[in-house]
Amino acid sequence: MIYEKNEEFETEITDISDEGSGIGRTEGFTWFIKDTVPGDKVRAACTKLKKSYGYARVVEVLTPSADRRDPKCPKARACGGCQLQQMSYAAQLKFKENRVLNALKRIGGFDIDKTEPIIGMEEPFRYRNKAIYPIGRSKDGRIIAGFFAGRTHSIIECEDCLLGYEENKDILKAVISFMEEEHIEPYDETAHCGTVRHVMIRKGHNTGEIMVCLVINADRLKASDRLCKRLLAAAPGIRTIDICINKNRTNVIMDGLVVNLYGDGYIEDIVGGVRFKISPRSFFQVNSVQMERLYAAALEFAELTGTENVWDLYCGVGTISLFLAGKAKKVLGVEIVPEAIEDARENAVINNIDNAEFYVGRAEEVLPRWHEEHKGKPDGHVDVIVVDPPRKGCDIKCLKTIVSIAPKRVVYVSCDPATLARDLKFLCSNGYELKRVKPCDMFPQTVHCECVVKLERKF
Repeated sequence: MIYEKNEEFETEITDISDEGSGIGRTEGFTWFIKDTVPGDKVRAACTKLKKSYGYARVVEVLTPSADRRDPKCPKARACGGCQLQQMSYAAQLKFKENRVLNALKRIGGFDIDKTEPIIGMEEPFRYRNKAIYPIGRSKDGRIIAGFFAGRTHSIIECEDCLLGYEENKDILKAVISFMEEEHIEPYDETAHCGTVRHVMIRKGHNTGEIMVCLVINADRLKASDRLCKRLLAAAPGIRTIDICINKNRTNVIMDGLVVNLYGDGYIEDIVGGVRFKISPRSFFQVNSVQMERLYAAALEFAELTGTENVWDLYCGVGTISLFLAGKAKKVLGVEIVPEAIEDARENAVINNIDNAEFYVGRAEEVLPRWHEEHKGKPDGHVDVIVVDPPRKGCDIKCLKTIVSIAPKRVVYVSCDPATLARDLKFLCSNGYELKRVKPCDMFPQTVHCECVVKLERKF
């Protein structure tokens, strides 16, 4: 059957893609339909066609799935940031377990029947300790804050994202009213003009300390003293206010010099009894509750007895490193962001940890160099390597160095099941055996899933 754009059809949703779109079929033709849940019977309209599959939008839910829920956020469908908000939380967790399992089977080639039960949340909303809001103008000319609609740079107005903390909306209102009163223009990326590009807000989940950073397309922000007063009145928990000077034509948000306007330039949070200093550009997991649970699992998988030398690759501000340090002889961490390593070193001092050492650089460069310099020396052996790479996974040079060093165990913390499966396939083809797989729902309401894996050397 040949379909045309906007042509309507009916189908039952039988599966869900890794991107969160429901999957339905009509006479052997496959459809990907956003905002649907397995078990839904829907009327949909064609939006885009390929040779053997197509994309469609929901026109009407004819029979809702038992797992369908009304999204809490009125902007959920337009925003696209919460791909699964229309799905019950129990079904979300099952989807994520299956996503990890399918990646391990399909990409990694592993013969595995199931993962360990996923680590879910008791309250899967209001969990994000960091939010970045683009600033622009609406069609009627108002200054707005929100999020980019999926695969676009069109801002969906949303000052109160239900994944973020409640103070965010008050902070955004204060910024927007300040801009209106001072006649400060939002950034127009097409014309590369205007001043305020983004507002980043971070909050220490357990300390309540708040950071606000405005990303600006200018060398300075006029009337910044009045901005600080307005923000402090809007949210008493604010500890620091910064600007990031980013005049580049780039999608990298924090791509420039950070200038402190108020406070110390950082906030602190406490996770698992460890206090962390967090700067504007520092990587820090966005879900503090689940971070503690995920890193506890990583610590369990490492099986430390107090005699081990441990490497923590892609260590950020030292979150995993400092968790490990209490159980290891020595921990060495590496991270490419200099500010994060500065924070990691200071975090060690703050917590009276003297057996953690940190290096600035790419893991795939620092680790091989260290290995060559220490090969054969008393402190040159490595018992455990922990990796927590970005979404793209580990560099192949880094993986080859891990194999060369041959630690007894590798603990892999991943935020992408596909690159996890790819990297595990390499490691398990080179002397390691997959022992444990535990998914963790770090990002409820979205398709993203964190996972921690334990590998052991076979010989």
